[in-house]
Amino acid sequence: MLSGIIVLWFTLTALSVLFVIIDIRNTPESPVLKWGFILLTLYTGPIGAFLYVLGCREPLPGLHAQYVATRWRQVLGSTMHCVAGDGMGILVGAIIGSLIHLSQLEDIALEYILGLGFGWTIFQALFMKDSAGGSFTKALKNTFLPELISMNYLMAAMVVVMTIGMHHIPQSSDPSTAEFWFVMSMSLLVGFTFAFPINWWLVSNHLKHGMMTVRPNPNRNAHSEHIVKGNSHNEGMHTVSSSKMVFVVALSLLVFTLGVMFALSYKG
Repeated sequence: MLSGIIVLWFTLTALSVLFVIIDIRNTPESPVLKWGFILLTLYTGPIGAFLYVLGCREPLPGLHAQYVATRWRQVLGSTMHCVAGDGMGILVGAIIGSLIHLSQLEDIALEYILGLGFGWTIFQALFMKDSAGGSFTKALKNTFLPELISMNYLMAAMVVVMTIGMHHIPQSSDPSTAEFWFVMSMSLLVGFTFAFPINWWLVSNHLKHGMMTVRPNPNRNAHSEHIVKGNSHNEGMHTVSSSKMVFVVALSLLVFTLGVMFALSYKG
């Protein structure tokens, strides 16, 4: 039965990714978020495609900006952006860890470092440096804490699901098997769900951006709106108190630590 479920899952995933790749070309979204939805669908199959249609796909011509302005769609964009970038690094870390036979703790550490490193330096700072006035250094500074917080929740849930899955599904620790990729897909899906609430807080406090509307020939007002949304990191850093940020960062580290402790102590 499990083999049948896996075959069905990856068949639906292939069709979903193909649909998003073709359809998203006509969606007036930021290029980095377009790639984010493609990666999210690659990770989460038909659920990612469903989220794209429900959360980003323009319902009628000219309505994209109004459509994605609702808070939950902004949070969807923020969480998807995190999972797309961090997930890529985590997957690379999981493959390397399996191939060189790292211990469980070493494997988790490698996945965490690569996930945070890729998500922060490339998918956040590099791709979004225009929001920081074109300065990559400033973009790194502005995005580090929000990315760290979101990554901690994502990874906390993922290590739990990966541990349980790899204990109970034969061959799921081998990257050359479909079982491995199925477990990683489920882990990323659960991680996305677990990271959504904290991204709601981050977006609400202007610490992370959400969806954006980018058209081939934007008029002046639409361009200005894009720039304002892109600078939300700066606004948030000035409106959230240092003590609150310390608490939120510490809580995220605690959540991640609890996830790792569960993974290391789980015996199946």
